[in-house]
Amino acid sequence: MIFSGHFRRFPRAVYAYFTHGLRMASIRKLESGKYRAEIARQGKRSSKVFPTKTAAKEWAAREEFLLLNADDSPASITFGELMQRYARERSPQKRGARWEMIRLERFCRDEIAGVNLADLTPAVFAEWRDRRLEEVKPASVARELQLMSSVLNVARKEWGLMKANPLSDVRKPSKPPGRERLPSDDELARLQFSAGEDLSTATARAYHAFRFALETAMRAGEIAGLVWDRVDLTKRVAHLDHTKNGRPRDVPLSSEAVRLLEALPHADPVFGLESRQLDALWRKLRDRAGVAGLTFHDSRHAAITRLSKKLDVLALARMVGHTDLRQLQTYYNETAEELARRLD
Repeated sequence: MIFSGHFRRFPRAVYAYFTHGLRMASIRKLESGKYRAEIARQGKRSSKVFPTKTAAKEWAAREEFLLLNADDSPASITFGELMQRYARERSPQKRGARWEMIRLERFCRDEIAGVNLADLTPAVFAEWRDRRLEEVKPASVARELQLMSSVLNVARKEWGLMKANPLSDVRKPSKPPGRERLPSDDELARLQFSAGEDLSTATARAYHAFRFALETAMRAGEIAGLVWDRVDLTKRVAHLDHTKNGRPRDVPLSSEAVRLLEALPHADPVFGLESRQLDALWRKLRDRAGVAGLTFHDSRHAAITRLSKKLDVLALARMVGHTDLRQLQTYYNETAEELARRLD
């Protein structure tokens, strides 16, 4: 199967759900250097020659679906079947594949999965939205509606199964106001005391990672995944291969950020912590220090607010990895009092 490498990281139940009945196409390299793709499903066969292996695989995936649904139309294809196809063909190509597939599998257990594409209307999705809002927060519903909309857009634009996306006319839940929680000097002192100075302990390194985040605006996952061969202390640059938006970026390091790195005991990854471990240690450390409501991600707010006084908006966006300058508004938390002092 062309995305088996991705599925190995997923829960077995999700793997079984989306691969049930799916057989691998046969891709053979010919003496001419080209590739022949052959599929056989339920007595139906088809084959074609392509100049590259990638093209052969893509054709095989599309043709397999068409063979199974040769007589299908939007009137007979269900939304659940559409989401299953999206999970097989599109989700594995994304950095957030695991998140997508778990949610698509959940959607497929909902009654909306049984609705035929021809019967999907804004009213159907509005009813689903209202039911879902009784279970989770508006921000979660908004993210889930966005995923559904992505499925429908691919079905409309690339698979030719729909003429319009019914979710375009559905009101999305209002986003909550952005967080404005910044750590105070007193809270930082309490966290430092609670963590201790011994960086051979994981708890101390968890707080050390938070201080590093305050200098760099790097996310917790980016810090946990940082390795030494991607850090140049002389040039003061950390290279990130894997980021939230899927694009690599170089993060400039302040002299304090370099000092924090040099203070760490040698380990690879640099902080010697996995993402889940860092999250758990941070929560325990925060609660033990009696610091209420502060998340590790709040360090990004604090860092961007501080860095905005040193960098222009384009340089800041480049450093923190924002491709849309409006995203900076979410994290920029300078107070009116602070702005007033800058006017003099």
